[in-house]
Amino acid sequence: MTNNIHVLVIPYPAQGHVIPLMEVSRSFIRNGLKVTFVNTEFIHKRVTSAWSDIDVPNDLMNMVTISDGLGPCDDRDDLVLLTKAMFELMPTKLEELINDIDKNNEDNITCIVADFCMGWVGKVARKMGIRLALFTPCSAAVVAVAMSIPKLIDDEVINTRGKLLKDDMVQLSTSMPLLDPTMFVWVCMGDPIMNQVLFDYLFLEGNEATKIADRIICNSAMELEHGTFTLFPKMLPIGPLLATNNSTKQVGHFWNEDSTCLTWLDQQPINSVIYVAFGSITIFNQTQFEELAMGLLDTKRPFLWVVRHSTSGSMDYVLPDGYMDSIGTLGKIVNWAPQQEVLKHPSVACFMSHCGWNSTMEGGSNGVPFLCWPYFADQFFDKTYICDVWKTGVSLNKDDTCIVTRGEIKSKVDQLLNNYTIKQNALNLQEKVIDCLQKGNSSDKNLNNFIDWVKEGNAHA
Repeated sequence: MTNNIHVLVIPYPAQGHVIPLMEVSRSFIRNGLKVTFVNTEFIHKRVTSAWSDIDVPNDLMNMVTISDGLGPCDDRDDLVLLTKAMFELMPTKLEELINDIDKNNEDNITCIVADFCMGWVGKVARKMGIRLALFTPCSAAVVAVAMSIPKLIDDEVINTRGKLLKDDMVQLSTSMPLLDPTMFVWVCMGDPIMNQVLFDYLFLEGNEATKIADRIICNSAMELEHGTFTLFPKMLPIGPLLATNNSTKQVGHFWNEDSTCLTWLDQQPINSVIYVAFGSITIFNQTQFEELAMGLLDTKRPFLWVVRHSTSGSMDYVLPDGYMDSIGTLGKIVNWAPQQEVLKHPSVACFMSHCGWNSTMEGGSNGVPFLCWPYFADQFFDKTYICDVWKTGVSLNKDDTCIVTRGEIKSKVDQLLNNYTIKQNALNLQEKVIDCLQKGNSSDKNLNNFIDWVKEGNAHA
């Protein structure tokens, strides 16, 4: 066993980043590599409090923490505050951590696998002479846009500060879909200050890290983004990662999963249930929440709805008066669901989703059609893939007051569930992406080649 090969893994501190990198780490461990997984102190507490067990050998995986630069009372939902603090303080803290590991451990860090959104790690790796690989928890297209920033500036799509100069559709290559520059992550956030911070810290730093990195691995599949991987061959698809995890419990969640929903699903007709889940960040106002509640009721179809509670354990929304009596056994509401198991369940007919990339991969690898309701960041890109490229879903549209109405919800549910073509497209996509994971095929081969590359490394001085 090659225990002496020691990999340090560091995600961006958000659930959609921690979960896939935990999955990558488990692949490393299954292949005899030693992993030190670095969370911020705040995220580490949330992750470890939500899991009941983690099926990896303790001697091959060590969970450690470093400070995110914020105080205990600071608002970590403030992305501007959090991002600036991380990029200013964490490089020094990571250096100290690596030096401590190397001093107190016979197996020195030989490779760092860092989240693309933690581009500052590239400078640490270069300074310390450690090989670097980047991991992209988002679509390869989002990283392709980051890697194309110089070209976008030359073509006068954006200026050097990332500001949009024209909003014509952009095509990075003829083999890639048209992209709407108003949906670039650093453009679409609404707040100009946040847009600038994301451009400067995540995308410019991420772009620099892609140049430093020896390898870039992606939670995607060749069949999903063939044009992107052709244009940027340095990016290697190894996913969908979550589809490889058939016999083990998914870890990295920030909330405890309510598995009673699986028993409820067992009691529903095949291909009947609307699964509704908007990830770990999406926030609705009370008006939108009530429209969603009534829209689900108006469909007169069974639904499983994840209503995320706050960290204090309370619901942040108020259900309409008498709502639970109205739905009876037709619907089930849970705080958090074992999503992989839900999407595999034969009772699930469709997935109403924020279109985060993890959810997109999970739904796609299970042949489930989507009702797309993106919230922010790369989710609008993902919706374009689902609705316009793969044609495996439909979009929920807002009215003039920026509300997705109950009527729109009922209409689009009926439209989707009566569309045989979309369902067939979803099943065809499932077959293609699962095939990528089979032994010797693209994702399996890329992952094995990557692990071989990691094993070739020597300990740094």
